[in-house]
Amino acid sequence: MQSTRKNYMTPAGNVRMKSELKQLVEVERPEVTRVVSWAASNGDRSENGDYLYGKRRLREIDRRIRYLMKRLEEAEVVDPRDRSGDQVFFGATVDYLDPQGAEHTVSIVGIDEADTARGRVSWVSPIARALLRSREGDTVTLQTPAGPQALDVLTVRYSAID
Repeated sequence: MQSTRKNYMTPAGNVRMKSELKQLVEVERPEVTRVVSWAASNGDRSENGDYLYGKRRLREIDRRIRYLMKRLEEAEVVDPRDRSGDQVFFGATVDYLDPQGAEHTVSIVGIDEADTARGRVSWVSPIARALLRSREGDTVTLQTPAGPQALDVLTVRYSAID
């Protein structure tokens, strides 16, 4: 079944996901498989902690591998450095003022790259949806649980997002 939502990601996000997949396939999975094989050779598996934990860890690794492979297969890598202008699209780094006058900076990235502590917000998040297509100098409305908030877009720039 084909996903209807695009999986946009930055080049750095794509590299991180490929690196994690490589680590899981080439290092972690073989190591856990060795431990499980060793533990299985020790006899009774019902009370063998190494065996039981190893099998559970193997399922977790396999689940993560499948997830990463699917996300990378659906990925559409968009390099913010290929864009310019003052309108907000995927990959933009935006400075804005909130209603209290505090300045914030967010970069609009892929779903798998979101990290609010570093100012990285998913392109499908409420803040990104409010900012998308706006321009420098615009005021946009962010719908929050406490009610709508007006945000003033100060600057829009496109550069590499690490």
